[in-house]
Amino acid sequence: MGEFVRLEIDGAVGVIRLDRPPVNAINTVIHRELQEIATQVAQDPAIRAVVLYGGDRSFAAGADIKEMVDLNPGEIALLGRHLNDAVSAIARLPQPVIAAVNGYALGGGCELALAADLRIVAENAQLGLPEITLGVIPGAGGTQRLPRLIGASRAKELIFFGRTLTGVEAVAIGLASRAVPPERVFAEALQMARTLAAGPTVAIGAAKRAIDEGMDSTLAAGLEIEGHRFAELFSTQDQKTGMASFLQRGPGKAAFVGR
Repeated sequence: MGEFVRLEIDGAVGVIRLDRPPVNAINTVIHRELQEIATQVAQDPAIRAVVLYGGDRSFAAGADIKEMVDLNPGEIALLGRHLNDAVSAIARLPQPVIAAVNGYALGGGCELALAADLRIVAENAQLGLPEITLGVIPGAGGTQRLPRLIGASRAKELIFFGRTLTGVEAVAIGLASRAVPPERVFAEALQMARTLAAGPTVAIGAAKRAIDEGMDSTLAAGLEIEGHRFAELFSTQDQKTGMASFLQRGPGKAAFVGR
């Protein structure tokens, strides 16, 4: 277990927990620990879904400004690369990742939430990329992941003005999947993760890779990627189980094993 990031196991769900009070400001220690835990999770076949959680007060209020305020361009490029590597390690996890967001998810914290596949947010959560108010721009994927998620025009408006959104507003524009009362955020995310973990996780992982790889490709290349992923699944136990169950008992009754 790390100093500020720890992995908790709930059945087949891995909970990656940020714990740097008071608001989980993301520093260089968190960069390293996120990468270490992401490597551990990626290599553990018993972990079939992931919840990324910052506690009931704040998901992550952003990067630790005290660490970067006096850095020169070369130094900040190195620190930014480490932060980007940490965020990307979460994005590249083969398992589905659900960010459970209470309180603040701003700047680097919002970029970390964007690296998840789904976001369950408190109705009163505050999400955004306010880096422009500091005279800089997002540096850990915000200018790339946000427009892919909500479209370039909306992303530019949020980034240019440094505007923050409530959880309800984030759902309305597609930035988050579901807004719930603050006390329900973790429970909702955990239940969703348990449902995914009980499903055909090889197929879910294939869908995740096809979507993510396709988003970085042309439509034609994306269709090729999809075709390969689709065909590969016909060598899995879950495909045999799922289709046999459908033919024998109808849809939605298969018991999958994740192989």
